[in-house]
Amino acid sequence: MDRYQAMTTFVRVVETGSFSAAARQLNVGQPAVSKTIAQLENRLQVSLLIRSTHGLSPTEAGQRFFERAKVAIQEADEAELAARGAGAGLSGCLRVSAATTFARLHIVPLLPRFLADNPELEIDVILDDRVIDLVAEGVDLSLRMGTLADSAAVARKLATGGRSVLATPGYLARAGEPRTPAELAGHDVVIYSQTANVWALSRDGTETSVTVHGRVRVSAAEGLREAVLADMGLTIASDWMFAREIESGAVRRVLTDWSLPPIDLWAVFPAGRMMSAKARQFAAFVEQALAGHSGAA
Repeated sequence: MDRYQAMTTFVRVVETGSFSAAARQLNVGQPAVSKTIAQLENRLQVSLLIRSTHGLSPTEAGQRFFERAKVAIQEADEAELAARGAGAGLSGCLRVSAATTFARLHIVPLLPRFLADNPELEIDVILDDRVIDLVAEGVDLSLRMGTLADSAAVARKLATGGRSVLATPGYLARAGEPRTPAELAGHDVVIYSQTANVWALSRDGTETSVTVHGRVRVSAAEGLREAVLADMGLTIASDWMFAREIESGAVRRVLTDWSLPPIDLWAVFPAGRMMSAKARQFAAFVEQALAGHSGAA
């Protein structure tokens, strides 16, 4: 029995809570996972898992083994990287999740460079605007924007981006350009359903709020982009979302003497699970790539 593989399998079973979920993440059949755990328990002469109708959970001995195994696997990975040398690159599969539009515009274009530096690495990118369960989905690293709802999450801030009131020249030529926040109430607004329709802007330490209205409400950032680019109205968005269009002039910032709260980009790692060297290095790579970006502060 391969001890490293057995420990990895057991750790993944505990993290996911089932043989089937662990098998999917390990790209093996469920019988292979069950057999490995049985062999491990036989070798250790102790029961590691409690099986019930609600799933699997570690016994007291299993919990102790789980905690030590996580550390051992991480140290083994680090030892392998050290032996290979800094120039040898990473290997295996890295699973990354990120919001669809942000990833399409700013993460996917970076992948060729990262993969070229790590020729033995594969990257599985999960594009989803929802906050997903990282452990259940087997995700090594999630790139999330905004305020983190889970205070227990293991996270590191990678960048801060500006936010602006934006519109196309076509819409502004038709509807006029607002000169004050109060004038926003009379404009067509493309509303992102994940945000409120009360916008708060500040200038010189004074904050003002305005309730906006729009005939178009979208549930995904891709739809927001397309609606704005179709001259359907104003919106508030991160400068990351329209970075190319702002640079080319296809989209313009308005009310530029007023400011909006910035938005943070976070690297979020699965709580209670080992943080892989692959995930740490990719997070550092993204942080460096976004440094000095037009959308970052």
